[in-house]
Amino acid sequence: MEPFDYEALPGRVIFGVGRRFEVGDEADRLHVSRILLIADAHDQTMIDQVSDALGKRCVGVFTDVAQHVPIEFAQKVRDLATSLGATATVTLGGGSATGFGKAVSLSHNLPQICIPTTYAGSELTPIWGLSDGGHKETGRDLRVLPKTVIYDPELTIGLPISIAGPSAMNALAHAVEGLYGPSANPFMSAMALESVRVLATHLPLMHESPTSMEERSQVLYGAYLAGAVLAVVGMSLHHKTCHVLGGLYGLDHGRMNAVVLPHALAYNKPAIPEVYERLSAVLGGDAAGKLYDLARELETPASLSDIGMPEEGVRRAAALIVKEASSNVQPINEEQAVAFLTNCAKGERP
Repeated sequence: MEPFDYEALPGRVIFGVGRRFEVGDEADRLHVSRILLIADAHDQTMIDQVSDALGKRCVGVFTDVAQHVPIEFAQKVRDLATSLGATATVTLGGGSATGFGKAVSLSHNLPQICIPTTYAGSELTPIWGLSDGGHKETGRDLRVLPKTVIYDPELTIGLPISIAGPSAMNALAHAVEGLYGPSANPFMSAMALESVRVLATHLPLMHESPTSMEERSQVLYGAYLAGAVLAVVGMSLHHKTCHVLGGLYGLDHGRMNAVVLPHALAYNKPAIPEVYERLSAVLGGDAAGKLYDLARELETPASLSDIGMPEEGVRRAAALIVKEASSNVQPINEEQAVAFLTNCAKGERP
């Protein structure tokens, strides 16, 4: 066995139907009483439920949430936290809502309670991201690691399959990269393979029965495992690519993940023969091809071109990817990055 380092991250997870209503108890456990609720604006009913559960502890609500956490929007929520004298945040929604809470934690050192409504996984990581113009900056800081994550599968029932599928492919990418990322280790690999198994098994079933609480619960469980893996192992070519493209062109993060994942894995295959074999065994065939097929089964976009990637932007993005993915398990130069992105833009089966 290869030597490894493993440092477990602190945090508390609450999982179960209806458990969002325990958010007030969690606030009391953390001894915080002035809470800024940060939420995606799309579901007022969920916002009202969480706000009511917090009661007088909730001193304000921020819903001006945007993908990739633009710095000018992040400053708005930071200013609001200051003006309200907030002592904590509760975030309700997908990875963007979580990201705004992290922006406050980074600047104000406030604890965060997360209630995810998608399969983003960022609620389990100390990774933050802020975008400014055409650049997305990411970093790692334990101050942004949420103190408590409340997983309530009931909150994902209203998530349309058109969003749930790409979001879950994002989670699957966390698990796949967790098998060969910068800090991969046997503990995380076992968790990653279980996540892949759960997601690959239950995503098609959720697609067939989108209101099944059992399938929604299984997929949320798989996404939780994947997020925990990402938090420890870190990011490689796949997620570095998605961050670059998100910063440059504002592409939807979930749909990017669905497109890029099989091609990134295929590129890395020569450097990870044992990992690739284990993945293929779990997926029941050639891993990259099976992930591509799963994405098609979920009816996610097949190519970067389908989600707005400009053809002339490939070389510009490639230069940034080479820089950002310098620690990738399979080294990549600019010409290789151009070829890799071109494959993603075409969307053909790897």
